[in-house]
Amino acid sequence: MKFVFLLCLAAGVAAAASAPVPLVVAHRGASGYLPEHTQAAKAYAHALGADFIEQDLVLSKDDVPVVLHDVHLDAVSDVATRFPGRQRADGRFYVLDFTLAELRQLAVHERINLRTGAPAYPGRYDSQRSPAAFRISTLEEELQLIQGLNRSIGRVAGIYPEIKAPKWHRDQGRDPSLVVLPILARYGYATKADPCFLQCFELAEVRRLRGELGWKGRLVMLIGGGAKEVDGTDYAALCTPAGIKELSGLVDGIGPAIGRIVTWPSAGGAPVFTDLVRLAREAGLGVHPYTVRADDLPRHCPSLDALHEALFITARVDGVFTDFPDRTSAWLRRAGSRP
Repeated sequence: MKFVFLLCLAAGVAAAASAPVPLVVAHRGASGYLPEHTQAAKAYAHALGADFIEQDLVLSKDDVPVVLHDVHLDAVSDVATRFPGRQRADGRFYVLDFTLAELRQLAVHERINLRTGAPAYPGRYDSQRSPAAFRISTLEEELQLIQGLNRSIGRVAGIYPEIKAPKWHRDQGRDPSLVVLPILARYGYATKADPCFLQCFELAEVRRLRGELGWKGRLVMLIGGGAKEVDGTDYAALCTPAGIKELSGLVDGIGPAIGRIVTWPSAGGAPVFTDLVRLAREAGLGVHPYTVRADDLPRHCPSLDALHEALFITARVDGVFTDFPDRTSAWLRRAGSRP
């Protein structure tokens, strides 16, 4: 399968190997240790040996793609104190309402729960006790960082950008895909031979990327754990044989929520698996589920080791998104699946 061949190349093993090395995708960087999507988190993910490093992309007011998980700023920055009164009617501060020059003034911190003000993951980097000067990065700055590390370290870490909320952006009169693709091409990410997976949750935009916008690189359809996406994408339908067959003519892989692959129905009970990975593999699609978190395991999952075993040994996924790339890599080495 072409996808498996490319996975072998990306992982640095021979294409003739009987089984490709599973990919470790650093979810928002090494976000288990440093504030998500900061350059520090990306550099540390590279140092920890991640095969690919993720970039969620949203647009600034002046159409610059910046690396943030949300179209909002308030859960990960000091925007409310830096720019009081700039929120919309819903009380939220939107990236699209700020120029890049304004965004550069913000201090980025560990994600908080907006309702309580408490850290979303209490055991992670303590931004209150250690308020380092983390900043928002542009896509170009992040590509420069990763490629610079690739050169200085002598190991290629690929990129895994996501077009975030394209329907919402277009409803606002903006088009992130149209801005992002030329930047990727300028930095050498344009074909399936390049170390890049482009991903999106919205089927309409995935079709547009492959068709109207002519994206020739690897493309991944993200599959949420809920029923539908805002553009009408029916995730349950995509997980059926007919849905996978449709995707096989469009994308190179799928990125489903872990619950689409395995669940633990009861405490102490055995995991229960769906047939999604089998369907995808039969259709020639790779599978990269999200997100492995040591501090936020699936309900009733007994341990991080049990989660890794379920995904890599039983389900036989091709890679995972993980907040802890070192712990996932270490487990794969112990399992004999990684050099």
